[in-house]
Amino acid sequence: MIDVLKKFDMDELLNCMHCGFCLPACPTFQQTGLETYSPRGRIALMKGVAESKLPIDEEFEHNMYACLGCRACETACPAGVKYGELIETAREVVEDTKKAAGRQSFGRRIVLKRLFMHPRRMKLTGRALWALQASGLQELASKTGLVQILPREMTEMQVAVDRVASPADRKKRTRVVKAEQRAPVARKVGLFTGCIMDVMFYETNQATARLLSKAGCDVVFVDQQQCCGALHAHSGEKADAKVLAKQNIEAFEALDLDVIVNNAGGCGAALKEYHHWLKDDPVWADRARNFVAKVRDISELLTTLPLQVTKTLNARVTYQDSCHLAHGQGVRKQPRDLIRSIPGVEYIEMENADGCCGSAGIYNITNFDMSMRVLDDKMNHVADAKASIVVTANPGCLLQMKKGIIRAGLEGRMEAVHIVDLLDRLV
Repeated sequence: MIDVLKKFDMDELLNCMHCGFCLPACPTFQQTGLETYSPRGRIALMKGVAESKLPIDEEFEHNMYACLGCRACETACPAGVKYGELIETAREVVEDTKKAAGRQSFGRRIVLKRLFMHPRRMKLTGRALWALQASGLQELASKTGLVQILPREMTEMQVAVDRVASPADRKKRTRVVKAEQRAPVARKVGLFTGCIMDVMFYETNQATARLLSKAGCDVVFVDQQQCCGALHAHSGEKADAKVLAKQNIEAFEALDLDVIVNNAGGCGAALKEYHHWLKDDPVWADRARNFVAKVRDISELLTTLPLQVTKTLNARVTYQDSCHLAHGQGVRKQPRDLIRSIPGVEYIEMENADGCCGSAGIYNITNFDMSMRVLDDKMNHVADAKASIVVTANPGCLLQMKKGIIRAGLEGRMEAVHIVDLLDRLV
């Protein structure tokens, strides 16, 4: 137990001044008003556990996993407390304790260790989903009510899932997409495709390559790349997250790339933290820093390239920040600049645009009710913007916005679209 507790960074825990600036920024505190559902309260609980004054029990676990991990509190915190690292450590301590007691669930082990750590199995999952959709079984199950045999959370969220790419379409991908023009900028870009992203939003990855090609880049779909590890790090499985980080560093560093680009805010935040994850590893620390120095979100890169948006879009458009893009990476201006650069667009900034939508990785599955409460509040702001398009920059946010449009009765009046897909329509 002592070794487990040593994982807490006491200096970082003590940095929290308990001022309460984080409270208005925290979605779960806003929903409940409970101190234990706030960053300040959770840090107090962590400190109590680290000092052996509180047990690592089910109540502690519940309070740590009730957090969305949106990191809006980091933006609000005047002391610069690294809350994201603290909540990851707290969950790691919870999971280490459960492993020692043999209490980790079988389903969790299957998903985290047997699925997400194996790209081929993720691809097979994508094929199975396509077969389900193409055969009409998914639609039939929805119409007959058979879908109700699934857990309620999955039944609710499956309505927001679009048709995935077929195996035939996936075979058309070429490993390298050459630049359409060389002047004035030519760069060799490695595309981080992500695991869920490449299963459910394969076409967005293809669109990313097309945009970069038109902007003068050679784009490489890097073999041997893995899941970014964010899901594992956020779920207390930091050791597995580090394994995935090392595999990704090794896969990308062999190609002499100028830039490593991604189009998912959550993945990008994890990729940019590899040097923190591996800072104590003498073999990997420098390699991780070199890797991180090349990582860019797609909007960061596109705003530096001569991308020509040639078509007009006469529409009122608003933007929903990805938490891990805005709060985790500090990327706010570039996506908005790209949207404003589209001829004909009337851009409208929604209230609380950088507030969490409730997606938060798999939070909308594991904490469905709270996720929907957060989403419903977000959709009030989306509706008030009176836009016909809400743009996002993260696959989880995109699914959540699609679900939110259905819940808010805005179907037919509004669509949710990834920023890459929007630009791809217009260049």
